Amino acid sequence: MDAQDACIRGKFLIRDRDAKYSALFDEILADADIRAVLTGVRMPRMNSITERWVRTLRRELLDRTLIWNEQHLRHALRAYELPHNEHRTHRSLRTATPLRPLPQPLESERIASLGIRRHDRLRGVLPEYRHAA
Repeated sequence: MDAQDACIRGKFLIRDRDAKYSALFDEILADADIRAVLTGVRMPRMNSITERWVRTLRRELLDRTLIWNEQHLRHALRAYELPHNEHRTHRSLRTATPLRPLPQPLESERIASLGIRRHDRLRGVLPEYRHAA
């Protein structure tokens, strides 16, 4: 079974500029009404960053969730994206989140009294931890 047999219609295919993709490959895609979108020129890290994000998304969300339709997929992706960009810490940002400023360091006496609360998103697939007030 291929995508056409399953009534799946793709509009775009994101690919790199490798020479192994010939003009015939693009013609076959065009016959199927699929537009090939090429990655940026001289951006060797673009593929690796995108592949890592997709791999993380797949491992943390899609491998644990049964998706029913496009609307359910969009809801699940939005629910994953918000904590990833607003709550989840990133090592490259010195444990800050991408959409927030760097946090102030904690005093050692305050660390001992921190309470942590768990909030589940997507029925427990994505746990989120916050400091209790």
